[in-house]
Amino acid sequence: MTDDTDGTDSGTDEVADGTGGDPERAARARRLAAWHASERTLARPSANGRIAERLAALTADGPSYGGDEYVDVYGDGIVEELERRVAALLGMEAAAFFPTGTMAQQIALRCWAGRTGTPVVAVHPLAHLEVHERDAYLTVSGLRAVATTREPRPPTAEEVRDLDEPFGTLALELPLRDAGFLLPEWDELVAVVEAARERDAVVHFDGARLWECTAHFGRGLEEIAALADSVYVSFYKSLDGISGAALAGPETLVAEAKAWRHRYGGQVFQQWPAALAALAGLDRELPRLPSYVAHARVVAEALRKAFTAAGVAWSRVHPEVPHTHQFQVWLPYPAAVLDEAGVRLAEETRTTLFRRWAEPGPPGLATTEVTVASPALEWTADDVTAAADAFLARVRELMKEDG
Repeated sequence: MTDDTDGTDSGTDEVADGTGGDPERAARARRLAAWHASERTLARPSANGRIAERLAALTADGPSYGGDEYVDVYGDGIVEELERRVAALLGMEAAAFFPTGTMAQQIALRCWAGRTGTPVVAVHPLAHLEVHERDAYLTVSGLRAVATTREPRPPTAEEVRDLDEPFGTLALELPLRDAGFLLPEWDELVAVVEAARERDAVVHFDGARLWECTAHFGRGLEEIAALADSVYVSFYKSLDGISGAALAGPETLVAEAKAWRHRYGGQVFQQWPAALAALAGLDRELPRLPSYVAHARVVAEALRKAFTAAGVAWSRVHPEVPHTHQFQVWLPYPAAVLDEAGVRLAEETRTTLFRRWAEPGPPGLATTEVTVASPALEWTADDVTAAADAFLARVRELMKEDG
């Protein structure tokens, strides 16, 4: 690999760029600059944008909550408006805004544990609760987990019904992100919920990405949420918000959750930027998500065919037909090579196809997550194929440089 793989030039340039001579910061700055300058991309996440752009977007196109309203103080005003709107969308009695999904999830499970009388949560080992929240519900709330299944897919009704110990709450992540954003079929989901009820358990949906599940299930949000006793949703994963989440469910549960929110430090003085961005996401992005899901299938098929035609010995687009507007791609190259190839493609052609890669399995086998959003709707299958070919050409160049 050449020195410019990690984004370094000279110490003087790095300091001038505000990186302080840190190679990792320099590499990140280079990636962000390349992505930001790209004229073609499958998604343009606001987290990679500039502050001025984000501020302008907050007030663009007449958001549903007017700029003449007063800012919130400890969750009133615009925050209450967001809570009412989410509750209505999900068909729940009430909803509470939380600064993070991790807080919302652990408080929901803690409340259910108190009501069911058991601290045991049935959950998939690949669920966000297990992989990305540092065991918060276990270490902070004193709960305990039992695995629904160890297969890299959502659990079946038989697996839930046959768990060999009692549990008070079944937590289902929809979609199961780390397994490839997988969803069960509608009848399978109904059966899993019924199996939990047979075990005298309540059902909690980790629905951080529930917003885009309607196309796969062929059902509206209210009908999907009606299967659960409580639902958590995120405002930045699919709706392009700044931050924040909501927990929706029975009014008594939400009232209790708000008390715990205060105890956990979630009673923030002002949250109007996050709430405003969430409302804007409900206005602008939520109606578009079905079109993103449909186009993700076009993108996934084109990528799969491009890898096959290029003779890539081991490649996967998983699932082959995406369940949501997100899916995984696996390629038999080191993650560092794929990262560099992606940045070079962006710098040289102003096209961003893939972003960051990781190696969660065997060395030399890397994966990335692909998100198809509004900018991708302009891409045809031929456009995807051309970008994939150009990306693979740079991968091969880098592999030769690396010897």
